[in-house]
Amino acid sequence: MNKIRLPKILKNSHITFFAAAVFLFWIKTYAAYQIEFNLGIENNLQKFLLLINPLSSALFFFGLALLFKKRSKMIMIFINFLLSFLLYANIAYYRFFNDFITVPVLMQTKTNAGQLGDSALSLMSPFDIFYFTDMFILIALALTVFKKVTVTSRKTYKIVLLFSITTFLFNLGLAEKDRPQLLSRSFDRNYLVKYLGAYNFTIYDVIQNIKSSSQRALADSSDITDVENYRKANYAAPNPKYFGKAKGMNVVYISMESFQSFMIDYKMPNGQEVTPFLNSLAHDKNTFYFDNFYHQTGQGKTSDAEFLMENSLYPMAQGAVFVNKAQNTYQAMPSILKGQGYSSAVLHGNYKTFWNRNVIYKAFGYDQFFDAEYYSMSDENTKNYGMKDKPFFKESIPLLESLKQPFYTKFISLSNHFPFEMDPEDTNFPAGDYGDTVVNQYFQSSNYMDQAFEQFFNDLKANGMYDNTIIVMYGDHYGISENHNDAMAKVLGVDEITPAINAKLQRVPLFIHVPGVKGGVHHQVGGEVDVRPTILHLLGIDTKDYMEFGSDLLSKQHRNWALFRNGDFVTSDVIQINEKCYASETGLLLEDSTACKDVDTKVNTELNMSDEIVYKDLLRFYKPEGYTPINPNDYEYLGPKGDKVIEKK
Repeated sequence: MNKIRLPKILKNSHITFFAAAVFLFWIKTYAAYQIEFNLGIENNLQKFLLLINPLSSALFFFGLALLFKKRSKMIMIFINFLLSFLLYANIAYYRFFNDFITVPVLMQTKTNAGQLGDSALSLMSPFDIFYFTDMFILIALALTVFKKVTVTSRKTYKIVLLFSITTFLFNLGLAEKDRPQLLSRSFDRNYLVKYLGAYNFTIYDVIQNIKSSSQRALADSSDITDVENYRKANYAAPNPKYFGKAKGMNVVYISMESFQSFMIDYKMPNGQEVTPFLNSLAHDKNTFYFDNFYHQTGQGKTSDAEFLMENSLYPMAQGAVFVNKAQNTYQAMPSILKGQGYSSAVLHGNYKTFWNRNVIYKAFGYDQFFDAEYYSMSDENTKNYGMKDKPFFKESIPLLESLKQPFYTKFISLSNHFPFEMDPEDTNFPAGDYGDTVVNQYFQSSNYMDQAFEQFFNDLKANGMYDNTIIVMYGDHYGISENHNDAMAKVLGVDEITPAINAKLQRVPLFIHVPGVKGGVHHQVGGEVDVRPTILHLLGIDTKDYMEFGSDLLSKQHRNWALFRNGDFVTSDVIQINEKCYASETGLLLEDSTACKDVDTKVNTELNMSDEIVYKDLLRFYKPEGYTPINPNDYEYLGPKGDKVIEKK
């Protein structure tokens, strides 16, 4: 009987081991795509692309090990570990942020290490060991079935490399057919992963970051001309009815951690209001409350919201300005108001290095930074990332009173942070009953934050500052991600969370309390980028010469749309999500998408213009009329033990 003769290449233990490694990793990655990520697969071509896109990466990276001949199996196992770790990092990150890890985010993690414990652990599951199972299988195979060492020729590596490149180009060609200009136009990482895969996206991300690093060096003063012309053409003049109505007043900003607008006027099944104080503020006669106001943050979340509010520029598509562009030149609110005689300070119950704040606040022109060193950071006073809201605001009052008036200050709250778990002694408010622990706890933490705000307002009234202070309160970003849509459908009393409903869930509250000025509920669509010109115009400072992309919310010329960092947008008439156009009022998909095309063009232009400023550091070439530039090197945040909080060098 003739024996079956296998091709020589299949007898090679390294090649067979390589094939096993590729196959196991390919299947694992595809399973992760199906289980963990909501990539919006819409047609058979996208299903096919999702299946094959891990293959080119597996062939390329595992193929590198074939160059090491006798050590190739050990190198393959090590490569498997690195790629598995990257996959799992994306899974854990996606579970809360509905987004994918980028190189700048990894830098942020290093910057913020040691302060992410509770949130990170809550995203993990014992079943996650599955995502490393193939590595253990490979180790077992290497020690048993494939123990024999066989040298692989360099020709084999060349064949594998050629096959991996061919597979990638085939993948990219089909992707471009389904979505033209995929690599040049998309701001949405979801698209890139859906079409090219998580590992190819990481390579793309590395290339983009190298490109970004070179942009500043190649920029010159002529690059800001187009931005300046765009800005002048889209400037919204202040409303004479409100311009200068708050001139000379103190300004207090309060960042409301993870707070979404659906909570305003929301009642529990027993009729109990979740946020009674904020509800009363929304209907206060001296408060402007904007109920169609959207967060516009990217991967930098709270820090992105700060950047938007103070610079009226959009955050980066990947990473965070606070970490990646802290050395840029900015013309932020503190530096603008410094020229009007204002002192400035940030108050935050966390340590100054978190989000690289101790560096970028100097570029913004903050005189003082009251961080955790100024507060009683005892166990009973702290939770999650820092100090609980009630003791934080209570201990902040003496610090606020120490400032020279008029002042511009910012308070960053912390208690209402994912996963929203409360210490039992801090709340007697009932948790929700929606079948989701995170959503259930959100009601308790929101109620606690509401009580802390009421306490702060009462303290401002008691020390006499209330009647001469603008108070701006804003939700920084969403708190409940799409991963909790089933529970959120119950919260909202709808059958399901549709794309249009999810877009509207990105609304966050904006309160602008101005003593002596008649406010009211305002329904115009706006976003965080619009707040700076609104406040500066109330203070009597015209913003026509500043490079900003906000539109005064109180202006008669205010545009009635708000964009998201991924290029989606909301208007009073339509909503565009993943390039599909929906009616704002009904949420129904519009067959004719022409209603969205005009705004889509504006959105992409505006994001590109803002990116030009941020990536190329163009404000170093521009000085608004009447503005006095600040030098970040003039500031040093010494803390309470220093002779001065700020020391001019």
